[in-house]
Amino acid sequence: MGAPALTPPLGIATPVPSAVPLPPAAGVLGRPGRGFFAVRQLAWLLALAAALAAAVLMSLAFGARTVPLPIVFDALAHFEPANGDHAVVASRLVRTVAGLVVGASLGLAGTSMQGVARNPLADPGILGVNAGASLAVVAGIFFFGAAGVSSYLWFAFAGSAVAAVVVYGVASLGRSGATPVKLALAGAAAAAGMGSLMSAMLVTSQDSLELFRTWQVGALAGKSWDAVGAVLPFVTIGAVILLATGRLLNTLALGDDMARGLGHRPGPGRAVSAVGIVLLCGSATALAGPIGFIGLVVPHLLRGLVGPDYRWLLPLSLLAAPAILLTADVAGRVVLLPGEVPAGILAALIGAPVFIAVVRRGRRAEL
Repeated sequence: MGAPALTPPLGIATPVPSAVPLPPAAGVLGRPGRGFFAVRQLAWLLALAAALAAAVLMSLAFGARTVPLPIVFDALAHFEPANGDHAVVASRLVRTVAGLVVGASLGLAGTSMQGVARNPLADPGILGVNAGASLAVVAGIFFFGAAGVSSYLWFAFAGSAVAAVVVYGVASLGRSGATPVKLALAGAAAAAGMGSLMSAMLVTSQDSLELFRTWQVGALAGKSWDAVGAVLPFVTIGAVILLATGRLLNTLALGDDMARGLGHRPGPGRAVSAVGIVLLCGSATALAGPIGFIGLVVPHLLRGLVGPDYRWLLPLSLLAAPAILLTADVAGRVVLLPGEVPAGILAALIGAPVFIAVVRRGRRAEL
């Protein structure tokens, strides 16, 4: 007879053989990338930083009037108000900084939304958060005469929060819960309904329509340093909150039960993340209007480059999203000279095909 199999005493865990593969998401729970993966992620960090720097220079140099790069550097270092080229660079500088703030806000918020909802279709535009902020701003203009970013800001915060709660609550109805398709449908329905309410208010007030007309398409043109300064504290707070949630989002990817087993509290964690998302979405919408698809495109692009670890995805989104938005803004300035296409329209042209591709891939995975 062979020796009897030994059973470990009760309460002593059996070691897991090293040959047993870990679940796909388990690798993101340890230290951020090691060895080859750390080198690859750091390389992409440097590449995206370089891409953002190039987008900033393009934003300062190109437009209806092209300014050579040496003059751009000279204007930044030794500004002369009487110099026409220097004046052009100065006017574009605030627009560029606004693009950095708005792009970083939308990219970070979109990445966090996908992690919190465990939904690849989560995006401030698709889920109706931007539409809620827009409706609240229109209501502020129509009923209270709000004008300027500092006035829009608080209405945008309230509208973003209410829209997020309503969309998630509607999508959660039923046994299957808030599935990606249900969230997208609930967001589209909410956005359509809120759009109708906006139209009802705007057609009855010419003054409200004039204030809202240039803001609604999502543009970086015509911003002031006062407007950027009004949103910057809230963007900073929201970014700090979300950058600290990388480990939580990694555990949420394994499911709520696993997250609790690892010592995290999914409910309060999602609530804290929601605060950061509302601050960023509300600030971006108040400053530049509703710009869609940036928060959808960036996380999918980054996952293909550096993997699913949110401790890398969140900070990298701060570089990739403003680079994409500034590039779209520069393209909008030069594609129809002497006219201009708002950055929000170019962002939608870029993001719509990505959205379709994500939906098609998700449907194939369900079959």
